Amino acid sequence: MTNDQHQPPNIPAGDIPQPGASRPRTRRTPATSRDIPRRSRTADDLLAISWRLEPRDYVIAHLLAEHRYLTTDQIAAVLFTSPRTCRNRLNTLRNMGFIDWFMPVRAGRGRQPVHWVPGRLSTRYVALYHGEPAPSPRAMREQRDSYPTEATKIGHLDHHDGVNQFFIDLLVHTRSHPDSQLARWWPAGRTYQKVNHNTRPDAHGVWREGDREVAFFLEHDTGTEDHTVRAAKLTGYLTLRNNSMPWPVLFWLPTTAIETNLHRHLARGTHGVLVATAGRDRAAQHGGPAGPVWKVVGNGRRRLRLSELPGPVGPSGIAYHPDPPEPDEDPLYLLHDHPGRTLT
Repeated sequence: MTNDQHQPPNIPAGDIPQPGASRPRTRRTPATSRDIPRRSRTADDLLAISWRLEPRDYVIAHLLAEHRYLTTDQIAAVLFTSPRTCRNRLNTLRNMGFIDWFMPVRAGRGRQPVHWVPGRLSTRYVALYHGEPAPSPRAMREQRDSYPTEATKIGHLDHHDGVNQFFIDLLVHTRSHPDSQLARWWPAGRTYQKVNHNTRPDAHGVWREGDREVAFFLEHDTGTEDHTVRAAKLTGYLTLRNNSMPWPVLFWLPTTAIETNLHRHLARGTHGVLVATAGRDRAAQHGGPAGPVWKVVGNGRRRLRLSELPGPVGPSGIAYHPDPPEPDEDPLYLLHDHPGRTLT
């Protein structure tokens, strides 16, 4: 470790400059034609740009790697206080080759909001951070090309953005409520691998508020399914319930009208699975998903806060159990290492 004031925090070992890559300039070493590649002025290794990266940039890298893509508004809501500052910073990171973006175009809707995705350098950073080999240029290119391909699938983009927005809203809540924490946010793919291949929730999370903690599975509903299809999803959670993991399944619904009708349908039975529901129209007026918006099926009309739902994390070592969350599973973990830092 050197005493250089630009020593990069959280940069993993293992990435070295490629021959001919540009290096950060100092007053003693002005730029020359030898420092700049002929084809591109963008650095192609992490060391060359590490002095320009901040902890918040590394958080963005991890979020995009885990959740594939996020909109500008979603990133701004969690990590910035100014949307303009957010846009400027994201564009800077893109110019550095750290992240990238695409803009979906939808029939009847035109151009959709910009979606940010991992870039070649953030992809290498996250791989090395986890002690994994950096992917090949071909693998990275194929992965990046898959994002706009997925976005053109009917309903996929709206659903993916909606799932992410649920957790973004929870992270926004923590900014004004320091006693709360999103201790874990797993997307569908990671949940599928870690929990049980017969269970396919849209996401899994662990939420803390004060001395309360609840683990849950999320079923994000865009309003395109009927109640029979919604109820059929519960059979996949039976194995978990029977193996000492009775976490609630949250149905995050578009409206309270759909919620009311779903409760009537589920009155026939939930296969013993604990189900809680909330309508996004009501949640928008009552503190979002962290607020008193959750109604447990078969438990009357009382609304509970997310942290009040029964869903103890439980001990480790149980079949299908993903174990309690580790500190670095907090999506904002890298910012916690810098408590004196303020977001702008």
